[in-house]
Amino acid sequence: MGSSISVRTIGRLRCAVFDPPGNDPDQLDLVVIFCHGFGAPGDDLVPFGPHLASLLGPVSPGIRYYFPEAPLSLESVGMPGARAWWMLDLRQLQLAAEGKLTRDQRDVLPEGLEAARDSLAATVELILNETGLPPDRVVLGGFSQGSMVATEVALHGAATPAVLLIYSGTLLCESRWRDLASKKTTLKVFQSHGRSDTILPYSAAEALHSLFVENGIEAEFLPFSGPHTIPAEALERTSVILAELCSPK
Repeated sequence: MGSSISVRTIGRLRCAVFDPPGNDPDQLDLVVIFCHGFGAPGDDLVPFGPHLASLLGPVSPGIRYYFPEAPLSLESVGMPGARAWWMLDLRQLQLAAEGKLTRDQRDVLPEGLEAARDSLAATVELILNETGLPPDRVVLGGFSQGSMVATEVALHGAATPAVLLIYSGTLLCESRWRDLASKKTTLKVFQSHGRSDTILPYSAAEALHSLFVENGIEAEFLPFSGPHTIPAEALERTSVILAELCSPK
């Protein structure tokens, strides 16, 4: 059986779904859900599926990948095809990209975060229903804004995913996330961040990592010499994490 990518609406979100070569729906062992960042098209992270499948080798047929598209279109602000989980101040974003503004978001509860969380959480629940897998067979994560909504879902929901992946994310609504994290001590986190990230400062990523550790959460932090991106070493480490989850217990 060959690999396939399908696109369908799950709950309120349009999702691309990737099944690696040899995938047998009856032998599904793990689902991975990746959320793209602000200003990207909905299928921005879809290439991660085939890439991780190639790194994983023999265990890859037991994993299915979902790529939800953020609910908001940015066409009205001159970005056709681009999507957002919630709106950002584009002027601030431009100044940050130019290194003229530091965007520390730790005291911010973005307008639209909770609506985005509810949409993603509903999609995750429907994925669990259709696959028959429990929450601890879900890996949830994303890049930048996508990692923030994934973190919100992982901390806020009653069920806890197996692993939360945070690529170039940041700390939001610190007091609330700190309180929620104190009740999620079984959560495992993998986080990567570039030391020269001007969009979301490295120091805020360190603060987010500290929040997890201080609340007894097993959290791994991978710094790298680079900007606001997902480096090859982060995906390589992700493949190891997925392989460990799929190893015989």
